[in-house]
Amino acid sequence: MTEGPQFLETLKARFGDRIRGANLENIDPWVEVAPEAIVEVCRFLKTDPDARFDMLNCISGVDYFQPDPAKAKRASFEPHLEVVYHLSSTVTKHTLVLKVMLPRWKDDQEGVLPELDSVASVWRGAAWHEREVYDLMGVWFRNHPGLKRILLPEDWEGHPLRKDYELPLEYHGIRGR
Repeated sequence: MTEGPQFLETLKARFGDRIRGANLENIDPWVEVAPEAIVEVCRFLKTDPDARFDMLNCISGVDYFQPDPAKAKRASFEPHLEVVYHLSSTVTKHTLVLKVMLPRWKDDQEGVLPELDSVASVWRGAAWHEREVYDLMGVWFRNHPGLKRILLPEDWEGHPLRKDYELPLEYHGIRGR
């Protein structure tokens, strides 16, 4: 089930337009999922007897943003964030990537983090990965069991892997530049 067009048709039949796109011929086959469906799709992929994606390898974030205005005019994308889930099946030996597109800011209000439901209820290890994406990329995971920074101090301002992040000149009296 987890290879080729039949797999994609199964997902589309079950989730309809919440499956937004796919490329199963890619080196890392991927499926784009609507943000509101991520938990449901992940639970299906983990528990379906034909899929059995029982392992979440990692969750990462990608910032599609071009801070240079001249280059931004030529960019082939609208600014957004992508949350990327790498899944594996230890049973079938298949792998799959899920992608979720989010606006850079919730409701287009700069500084208000975009939100996405946590998949920690599907894979417990997701809690650690989501904390890293929150800390470095600034995605708020709803229903997370303990969302807080994992790499930076709690009083750190901003999310340093965002392309528009500006490194502070100093932190608690320590000059950084």
